[in-house]
Amino acid sequence: MLDQIHWLAAVTVLGVLEQAYFFLQVIYARRLFGISPPKISGPPEFERIFRAQVNSSEYFPIFLALLWQAGLFCHQGLAAALGLLYLYARYCYFMGYKASSSERLAPIYFSAGVLWILIAVSALGILHFFLSHYVGLNVLQCLTA
Repeated sequence: MLDQIHWLAAVTVLGVLEQAYFFLQVIYARRLFGISPPKISGPPEFERIFRAQVNSSEYFPIFLALLWQAGLFCHQGLAAALGLLYLYARYCYFMGYKASSSERLAPIYFSAGVLWILIAVSALGILHFFLSHYVGLNVLQCLTA
């Protein structure tokens, strides 16, 4: 079983580490700009860092659910590769947003595209499972025949 999920687990750990890095960036920005919790407003530089971290945190559960569904129902390697692309896009988003609000746009669109691909891969994998398990129709066999 572990040989079927080790890449998914590795990408999950990388994602958690990335989230921790984003959290630390907010802590450093709070210290740099003298903004104590629970305040969330301050100079634009702080607000961009804070917003990038919050936005990334909001999407993280969606990413994890899709990563694991795609990996379990379709293909672990494909899901892990898409997961790495997503994490890279999120890092670019964070760094871009940190620099300027307009720098966040290309990476956010790219990461959203990766999420849509993960949705498609998950849905196809789940559909294939239901068709083969409950209907007895193996779509892959039909396509190769």
